[in-house]
Amino acid sequence: MTTHRMPRTRSPKPLADPNRPVERAVMAALILAVLAGLAWICGMIYTVASWPL
Repeated sequence: MTTHRMPRTRSPKPLADPNRPVERAVMAALILAVLAGLAWICGMIYTVASWPL
């Protein structure tokens, strides 16, 4: 019985390369979304706190 070995190939670079502009754009969008969410929450707290009791 013969054994067939596959030739060794170099593994590709990982996809998490910080120099890619798409990843920077996604990170910027996520940061803006978090900031918008925090602003919305603060606005809701201010609105509820300013209601006359």
